[in-house]
Amino acid sequence: MRMTNVLATAAAVAALSTTAFAGGMSPEVMEAPVAVVEAAPAGSSANSTFIVVGVLAALLIAAAAD
Repeated sequence: MRMTNVLATAAAVAALSTTAFAGGMSPEVMEAPVAVVEAAPAGSSANSTFIVVGVLAALLIAAAAD
């Protein structure tokens, strides 16, 4: 009788301790991957189209003034 109690206790301890070492029944927690976002280089403050139109307008005004 005593040997049966020892074996039953050992079997219960072995069965209950395996989940503690194996990680349990909870699902794995996956962390989101870290993504490095590089900032775009700052562009010029003036649009090149406005500069070209301004130069052409200045040339037309200068040609009309002659």
